[in-house]
Amino acid sequence: MRLVVTGASGQLGRRVAELLIERPRLEALILVTRTPDTLADLAARGADVRRGDFDDPDQLRRALAGGDRMLLISGTDLERRVAQHLAAILAASAAGVRHIAYTSCLSPAPPNPAFVAPSHYATERWLEESGLGWTILRNSLYAEYQIAEAARAIATGTLVHNRGAGQVAYVSREDCAATAAAVLASPGHEGAAYDITGPEALSAPALAALYGELGERTIEVIPLDDEHLMTRLVGEADEDGHLRYGAELVTSFGRSIREGFMAGCSDTVARLTGRPALTLRQVLQPHCEHRVQ
Repeated sequence: MRLVVTGASGQLGRRVAELLIERPRLEALILVTRTPDTLADLAARGADVRRGDFDDPDQLRRALAGGDRMLLISGTDLERRVAQHLAAILAASAAGVRHIAYTSCLSPAPPNPAFVAPSHYATERWLEESGLGWTILRNSLYAEYQIAEAARAIATGTLVHNRGAGQVAYVSREDCAATAAAVLASPGHEGAAYDITGPEALSAPALAALYGELGERTIEVIPLDDEHLMTRLVGEADEDGHLRYGAELVTSFGRSIREGFMAGCSDTVARLTGRPALTLRQVLQPHCEHRVQ
């Protein structure tokens, strides 16, 4: 079995590679990245580290040569990644890759208002039309993203949000990596779209209660509409628009949660990895302990 991981120097890609390199009966592990030097330790353990860039189709095709099954980790540039993903799919097909697993999001189809949804939806459609085998890994929001929110809530005693009554089953990056590795390294999964979530869906009040327990203080929940949350997040010092872009992204996630697009809660992690998914509490606790000492 010759496996390929794109974006292998990122946090998710590196962890998938670390899990795969321990697998028996692995003929080759090809790690594709724009920064091969960052994976020198995995190269020393036998991984074939290759330079590849979504914006250089010829180079990418050479980097993917010899692979059978590939994990396409979604790019980070929301404005360009549809074209980048299409280039990766075409390069994989030209290089002889037979199956692609892709990291998407929950419920990417319209009218999901999350900024990330349209590019994921477009990529899923490209995969379905590619003629290759495919598997969609629809990851919920990372539990690790809540570390900063929990810290703010503990520091201020408030949880400001625009989630309404919506819920999310936050999933750990570790569980996303373990599930991706299991799918990539085992036969089957053709034509499957898996929701990859944590084990419990949490509302804003439930989050505030959890943050309060971890921080040993009461957290007040302050619900806002989208406009007022944007204003609060951006503030007045945003000359280059950078803060506004980030605020729009965060606000779009809150709206998506509020409208029910991220409400899924599945047992996929347990079924595909053979162990329970981590809870949000388990992810947050090590980061919150020092705040109450």
